[in-house]
Amino acid sequence: MAWLRIIAALLALSLMIGEAWRSWGAGRPVMFWMDDMLMGAMLLAGAWLMGRPSRARHAFFAAAWGVNAGMLYGSFFGKVFAPETTNAGNFDLGLLTVLVGLAFATAVAGMIASIILAREER
Repeated sequence: MAWLRIIAALLALSLMIGEAWRSWGAGRPVMFWMDDMLMGAMLLAGAWLMGRPSRARHAFFAAAWGVNAGMLYGSFFGKVFAPETTNAGNFDLGLLTVLVGLAFATAVAGMIASIILAREER
């Protein structure tokens, strides 16, 4: 599970730092960057809590991955199918779409892995 905790921390930090870069000086409303901070914080908290695993901590960790996957789903497919409504901020829209797509795929894989690993560790 240690490798999954590391991936979670890296994804969380990349989302939080990436969103800060994207929004810095771009005039994006708070609600459009705060979600990345919240889901990053949830994933960081889950990774930290899994240092001493329990059933509840496994559940929180899997939920953190699920929250990330759910929020990144809308973000990714919104950029793919309605790019004209996207404020890419300080990023090129194509690069932003690829990065969000990679984050989405990582979140889905992390969610699945966290559920499977929790079952195996019982």
